Amino acid sequence: IGVICTGYALGKLYTSTFSQTLRRKYLVYLGVIALTLFFVIRGINAYGDLVPWTSQKNTTYTILSFFNVTKYPPSLAFLLVTLGPALILLAGLENIKNRMTNFFLVFGRVPFMYYFLHVLVIHLLAMVAVVIQGRPWYDMIITSSNFKNALLIDYGFSLWVVYGVWISVILLLYPISKRYMIYKINHKEKWWLSYL
Repeated sequence: IGVICTGYALGKLYTSTFSQTLRRKYLVYLGVIALTLFFVIRGINAYGDLVPWTSQKNTTYTILSFFNVTKYPPSLAFLLVTLGPALILLAGLENIKNRMTNFFLVFGRVPFMYYFLHVLVIHLLAMVAVVIQGRPWYDMIITSSNFKNALLIDYGFSLWVVYGVWISVILLLYPISKRYMIYKINHKEKWWLSYL
């Protein structure tokens, strides 16, 4: 809920009366502040994440431990280290307009609809994949018993397959998202569309 509130608050920066130069400046400042807070809080190692970082057998693993923050539920450290760079990136990419940015802009204009559809499609694909591997489809229905099912420990795919599915889902949902984006633009009188 805090991230949603932050997004709504930052929405003021994108009103037509707000200066683009000032917006970019604020975004960079907020991003740098978030990253600085991350390093301070994570460095103190007493607050901000459920799992403290520890010194490891070498510097590389110690750095990995430092950046290994809790995503579920999102810890303060996780939010600072992800939203900080995102704000800086947002400021830096604002004036870049090309085919790639236009492609991703479609998803940014229909975020909730895309989120809902991608979760649905990925779960349906997971059910198909589990059946192909000779297991029952309901193993992919997340319940407390399935979540701890020892038979699913060996279930999974290589990272290349995961990336392939990820890109395929994006490409599959792009035309649907674009049509919905155009529908939203052409039907501004339907106020509730702005929430989807």
